[in-house]
Amino acid sequence: MVLSLSYRRPAHVSRDSINTEKSGGAESQSSGSSCPYGIPDALSFDRIINGGTCPPVTTREFMDFLIYIEHDAENLQFYLWYRDYVKRWSELPEREQGLAPIWTPEQAQQARNEALTEKSKKVNNADAAQAFRGTDFDSKPKRNQDTPNPFSTPPRTPSNEVGRDSMATAPSTVGWSDDGSTLGSSVAHHQKTSANAFVEVGAHQPFTIQPYREEISRIISIYFAEGSVRYLNLSGKERTALLKALSITTHPSAFKDVVATIEYTLRHQLHPNFIRWTICNGNAPRQTFARGLGIGGIVAGLVYGIIITLSDAGRGWRALAFLAFFIGISTLFAAWKGMCVVLHGMHHRHLRPWELFGSDDTSSSGYDLKKDSFDTLGSANSFEDEPWVAKYDKRNVIRKIFDREVWIQEPALRSIQDTIFIQALITAFVIGGVLTAIFLAVPAGNKF
Repeated sequence: MVLSLSYRRPAHVSRDSINTEKSGGAESQSSGSSCPYGIPDALSFDRIINGGTCPPVTTREFMDFLIYIEHDAENLQFYLWYRDYVKRWSELPEREQGLAPIWTPEQAQQARNEALTEKSKKVNNADAAQAFRGTDFDSKPKRNQDTPNPFSTPPRTPSNEVGRDSMATAPSTVGWSDDGSTLGSSVAHHQKTSANAFVEVGAHQPFTIQPYREEISRIISIYFAEGSVRYLNLSGKERTALLKALSITTHPSAFKDVVATIEYTLRHQLHPNFIRWTICNGNAPRQTFARGLGIGGIVAGLVYGIIITLSDAGRGWRALAFLAFFIGISTLFAAWKGMCVVLHGMHHRHLRPWELFGSDDTSSSGYDLKKDSFDTLGSANSFEDEPWVAKYDKRNVIRKIFDREVWIQEPALRSIQDTIFIQALITAFVIGGVLTAIFLAVPAGNKF
């Protein structure tokens, strides 16, 4: 099945454009839409997340794209965790759900207003301090560094005990080491990090008897604490409002605003970029090679047409230039869209670098590259130390051009590629015909 001949591949969506759309009120658009054009319903975001698609357009390939290409996998990882969290919460007994109240829209709006007020105060205080710096009104006047300060307190060593005042202001941080090793477990580290995050935004320490409180501490430590391994790209207002909500309740409604932001990014930026990238059936060296062949075909057609036109050969021989133009232009057009016509003829695609060596690494080291990426409470999304990176870099260019191939199973993706291929043929027929007609119209060389 071929789509409309006016089909256009999804345009690349940058983070800056998404932020501009959101600030302009684009968040009021339907959450089901992903892009003005280029994504059929069969490849919609919801179908991919719900497992309604075939390789290479499944949730697994989407996660791989976000890790290795877009470097933004934490959005999908958190989103998948939240979907599972809502499901598990709905299965809790009503008695346990009653321990964590719903975070109402009024409370959310109040938290956002308080976050804006606190930010404004910090900015005003910083501006005032900058204006009075070096004057008699400077709150921190400069002092001769050679003169000791008689009112300063010597820094404590790690063995010193924490005073009562420190315990009163931050009781949750007493007795913790920087890496959480004091209690000898990662749970202790997550609890410490989340407690510090609550203190930073001026929120109260939460009730520990609420359902999934320990899991929420891990989520804060991984996704929302400053310097966390999967820190989400949120505004300070959103982060502050969320932490204040989580200090009161573990109800899924506390994540409503943050999930809306993340889902908007997934639907309107990352998902269109994923479809655009998946349409490409060849790797970068193969695309460059295809472009070279296309340009070579066009040049060959021009050279042949010029030579035959300037010679005394019959006019009909000039029409053979159309074949070179047709092959060259169609190949170049398809390569411009990221496709190799040879691979498309078999409905094949190149295996991705992490797919080439994934099975070997799993069998030899026992580590599954896919499993860790779907661990929503896992470590950082770095892959530079994975074995396949060094192995793929050592492969020569010729071998990369002719890498292993696999059949494309998703029918909707094949339809998109068929449409682009037909567009390439039509474009090549029209442009090649015009160029050939020009050569046919020029007088023979012996007439000059």
